[in-house]
Amino acid sequence: MAAPDRSRVHHPQPHESLTIMALSSFYPVICSDRLAQTRDFYLERLDFEVTFDASWYVSLRRRASPFELAIVDAEHSIPEGFRSSVAGLILNFEVDDVDAEYRRLITDGGLGPRIELRSEDFGQRHFIVSDPAGVLIDVITEIPPNAEFAGQFTTAPPTDARQ
Repeated sequence: MAAPDRSRVHHPQPHESLTIMALSSFYPVICSDRLAQTRDFYLERLDFEVTFDASWYVSLRRRASPFELAIVDAEHSIPEGFRSSVAGLILNFEVDDVDAEYRRLITDGGLGPRIELRSEDFGQRHFIVSDPAGVLIDVITEIPPNAEFAGQFTTAPPTDARQ
């Protein structure tokens, strides 16, 4: 399949005045060729609930939160040249206790990790799994970064001593 032609996209020049859009919502829409399995993964594993369900599109919201995502059949309502399952997408789920989530999803839940639970020098303790569409799910608890990375934060880095 040929790559989409992006040469006709307008890129404003610095002197052009732009009005910034007022957002009322923002959420990812995952293109999948396994819509039902992908929906069920988020319902059963990550505590989402269905807010709209058609044969080709499902809208989800995380229970008791404002977080949303949707899943669309990769062959429906997608422009030519883009009709394929998602690739290269990572969704970060920041949690209070990543070790507890690892036990729930991996040890007890039977999911296979793409990256095992580990602490990173840049200030994360995390593991990665994937959904049926191939989206990577990075489950994270922030931890203090080492000195090399602490200076790269533009806001105060995490100070929680959990590791």
